[in-house]
Amino acid sequence: MPKKKPFALRLDENMMKAVEKWASDEFRSTNGQLEWIIHEALKKAGRSPKKRPSGSDD
Repeated sequence: MPKKKPFALRLDENMMKAVEKWASDEFRSTNGQLEWIIHEALKKAGRSPKKRPSGSDD
C-alpha cells in the first residue's frame, strides 16, 4: 500500500460543511471523501498518477 502524506487543508466553513454532509450521505469519512473527490478530479483531467508495478516498494 502506498504511503500517505499528511497535510493541512484550509477550507471555507460552508464548503467544509458541504463536504462533511456529502461524506455522511455516502457513508465515508470526511478524509475519505476528500480523497475520492481528488481522485475523481485527477482521473477526469487525465492527470492520474501512473500505477506502479506490484512488488515495487518505495
